[in-house]
Amino acid sequence: MGSRLGGRIGAADDLEVNHEINVTPFIDVMLVLLIIFMVAAPLATVDMGVDLPASTAEPQPRPDKPVFVTVKPDMTLGIGEDVIQRDGLGEALGAATKNNKDERIFVRADKAVSYGDLMEVMNMLRNAGYLKIALVGLDGRATLQ
Repeated sequence: MGSRLGGRIGAADDLEVNHEINVTPFIDVMLVLLIIFMVAAPLATVDMGVDLPASTAEPQPRPDKPVFVTVKPDMTLGIGEDVIQRDGLGEALGAATKNNKDERIFVRADKAVSYGDLMEVMNMLRNAGYLKIALVGLDGRATLQ
C-alpha cells in the first residue's frame, strides 16, 4: 500500500514540476553562432596575389648614411656599391655599421628574386645579429593616381 506525502488524494489533475532543462534556446543560439563563424571564416584568410615591390605607404625619413643590402636576380649580394660573398655578409655588415647591431638595414631585391630566396637573405641578416630590417620598394602612389 502506498501513500503520498504532502499531496492530496485524488489530485491527479495537478501539474507536476518538470525538472528537465529546456535545451531548444541553447541549440538555437549555437546554430546562429555556427552560421556566423561559417560565413566569417573565409573572410579571415588572405588569398589574393600581390605585387610586393611597389608600395603606397608614406616614405619614412632616411638616415644620413643608410646601409643597403642588395639582392640581385642571380642571387649575388651587395652592400652599398660593393659585391660581397654570401658567407661574408656578417663581416661586411659589421664593417659597414661599425658593429652597431641596432642600426636599421635596408634590403632591396629585384622583382625576379623569389620570396624564399629573400627570406633566406633575411635569415642570414638575423643570424648575423641584425634584427631591424626594412624592405625597400618603388613608390607606387604615383601609378595609382
